[in-house]
Amino acid sequence: MTPDLSIWTASLAFAGAAGLLTIVPGLDTLLVLRTATVEGPRRAMFAGLGVCTGCLAWGILVSAGLGAVFAVSNLAYQIVRIAGAIYLFYLGIRLLFQREKPVLLDSTGEAASSRGTLRWFIRGLLTNLLNPKVGVFYVTFLPQFIPSHVNVIGFSVLLALIHDVEGILWFAALIFVTQPLARWLRDPRTSTVLNRITGGIFIFFGARLAFERKS
Repeated sequence: MTPDLSIWTASLAFAGAAGLLTIVPGLDTLLVLRTATVEGPRRAMFAGLGVCTGCLAWGILVSAGLGAVFAVSNLAYQIVRIAGAIYLFYLGIRLLFQREKPVLLDSTGEAASSRGTLRWFIRGLLTNLLNPKVGVFYVTFLPQFIPSHVNVIGFSVLLALIHDVEGILWFAALIFVTQPLARWLRDPRTSTVLNRITGGIFIFFGARLAFERKS
């Protein structure tokens, strides 16, 4: 905890630090960008909302003390790590061998499909929930911005919500800037190349997570 910070100062300091971390390219950004270019802005936003929900879930777990388990328990960390690696391998291999067909757009510019948006929300959610590094990050990062005179659980959840709002705004901006190129990016050949690049990166991160050793 940081006894010298007021609530407003701590919130603003966290917002600045978390904002910088939000815009650093990673799996979350890659997932939203790929979904925006191939599937459409609405599904991409649902994927982004899933990512942010995963962050909020980790923030709540950490504030309740459960997230600290992953910082001290090797077994718990390894279970989530292996599950996360398997999931990233699954997504990567599926994208790697997925060949896109011509995309039919509806009146809103979305890819016409009978599949709902829940699938993309769950994909974004699991990408974060099955990454134990997010939990460890929150365990080590949040306490630096919590004043000693506040309710720890409530303020931790508030900081996680701030992080979520920044994430949603960032994803919305990314989705917006991709739309002028969306029709070209949805060309079957271009989409297939994007899928293979994205799949390869997911497999790389999955392998790195699988062979990572807890420090």
